[in-house]
Amino acid sequence: MPFVQLQVISAYSLLKSTLSIEKLVVSAKERGYKALALTDHNVMYGIVDFYKICMKHNIKPIIGITLDIQGTIDTQKEYPIILLAKNKIGYHNLMKLSSKKMLMEHDETLNPEVIKEFSEGLIAITPGKDSEFEFFLLSEEQESAKKVLNTQQKLFTSDSYFIGLQLHEKTGEIQAKLKALQSPLLIKTVALGDVHYLDPSDHFSNEVLKAIGSGEKVSLADVTTTTGPYSLLEEKQQIEKFVSVGLKIASEQTNLIAETINVEIELNQHLLPRFDVPEQIDTSTYLKELCFKGLSRRKPDYTIDYQERLEYELAIIHKMGFEDYFLIVWDLMAYAHKVGIVTGAGRGSAAGSLVSYVLSITDVDPIQYNLLFERFLNEERYTMPDIDLDFPDNRREEMLEYTKNKYGQEHVAQIATFGTLAAKMALRDVARVFELSQIEANEWSNTIPKTLGITLKVAYEQSKSLRELVQKNEKNTLLFDTAKKIEGLPRHVSTHAAGVVISDEPLNKYLPLQKGSSSIHLTQYPMGNVEEIGLLKMDFLGLKNLSIIDNTLKLIKKQTQEDVNLLSIPMNDSQTLELFAKADTVGIFQFESSGIK
Repeated sequence: MPFVQLQVISAYSLLKSTLSIEKLVVSAKERGYKALALTDHNVMYGIVDFYKICMKHNIKPIIGITLDIQGTIDTQKEYPIILLAKNKIGYHNLMKLSSKKMLMEHDETLNPEVIKEFSEGLIAITPGKDSEFEFFLLSEEQESAKKVLNTQQKLFTSDSYFIGLQLHEKTGEIQAKLKALQSPLLIKTVALGDVHYLDPSDHFSNEVLKAIGSGEKVSLADVTTTTGPYSLLEEKQQIEKFVSVGLKIASEQTNLIAETINVEIELNQHLLPRFDVPEQIDTSTYLKELCFKGLSRRKPDYTIDYQERLEYELAIIHKMGFEDYFLIVWDLMAYAHKVGIVTGAGRGSAAGSLVSYVLSITDVDPIQYNLLFERFLNEERYTMPDIDLDFPDNRREEMLEYTKNKYGQEHVAQIATFGTLAAKMALRDVARVFELSQIEANEWSNTIPKTLGITLKVAYEQSKSLRELVQKNEKNTLLFDTAKKIEGLPRHVSTHAAGVVISDEPLNKYLPLQKGSSSIHLTQYPMGNVEEIGLLKMDFLGLKNLSIIDNTLKLIKKQTQEDVNLLSIPMNDSQTLELFAKADTVGIFQFESSGIK
């Protein structure tokens, strides 16, 4: 019977694993696996990519997490438990549990009773040597071990809780002690491979990665680059290892669990939020009324071509179901104008929309400049509308706060992005762990050519000084080889500079959340995954240029007691055009680069 790896962490368990999602899945396929789990620590960062790559390579994806929960005996401590989604309900419950954990304060612990509330569709496995159960079993505290099992088992249905058994120096002792507990408890055991990296030789680089995360050093005297217990063994080799220690049935149980699992992640949905319109009116009618009022304000003597264009755009918007989107953006911009926040005039394809112009989302008349609406929206190519909203960088937070208050904290989030170990960062981090001085670390860093996105491999080919430094001694060679192994892995999670997602339903129905840098939550999925799911992503861009314009207007007001309307400034001002002709455009948004000059 096939074996399935049910305990696997990737590089998205930040600084704890050297496994990229792509490398993990491709290698699992090559090594004979038909199904594979991903159980990162408390988070689900890589789940969508894992699911897609598994489907591409014809491997059954098993979606899970290793969740830290409050101890049964010592409630001041946390212990991990593996949770796997059996079905769609289980997947949604995993997202909710991960969100609850990642939205907690650092000193809070997750009460197991919370898991009971969201246990439907989940399989639970004690994670071997790190589990609370195994800790008390090996501590000769059998009653405490039994209490842990009894308590945790009650959180799940009877056929969904398993004791996980790993291969380590005390596996035999664990098996012997289990015999005294098993018969009254009737809990099945399952074999766990515990995968953190690809090959045994990756053990050292993985230890270095963990040391980077913990701020510790590594002892080069104890370096072993050939062995490690957390690698992805060939499927047949993994089975043989478990069978050799009498865990044949536990090994077979992995496949039985995999057979009960069937999770499909829904992608390319159309999850647009709703805008609350006045009673007795629908969104289509309300949007149309706003647009024609706006047209009369913008163009009091508008001609038939404006009316026809507006009706055409509204018909396309209605067919594509985007009325709520335009109303949401209109409301945001109306609030900004109400409280005196300077906004951008509009850019990109959205400037081709007359609807955007009459709603004062943009200040560009597309008919005057002969701009195409179809570049923005086209019913023959269904894509989400994308209007970049430009605000002064010192007032962007006000707009985020308004959005959160308007739609609710559970319905609005900023989008996560991951900082990675680029070439210089990888070298600097490894150098610090190797106890090099700042001067020595700078020497390594200075050998890397100043080329955007350069890799260590390319740097080695291009830089003679780097090659000489690497070949200087064994320690340097080891440092460089280790940096290459961790290069490109995610180092930390941060907030995307612009991306905001708004949802009609609570967001944790569609994706897991975590604490952000402000009162607004952060998605665990990055930008691409958010869009693939089908959620509405909006870009709130904070521009220094608009802050400068805002400050300039305030200074003019202070000195002259006059308000300047930006829209009243003529587009053919000769002095302004002279500056452009001279390419004297430093400080002008999108006109500063050498290419545009």
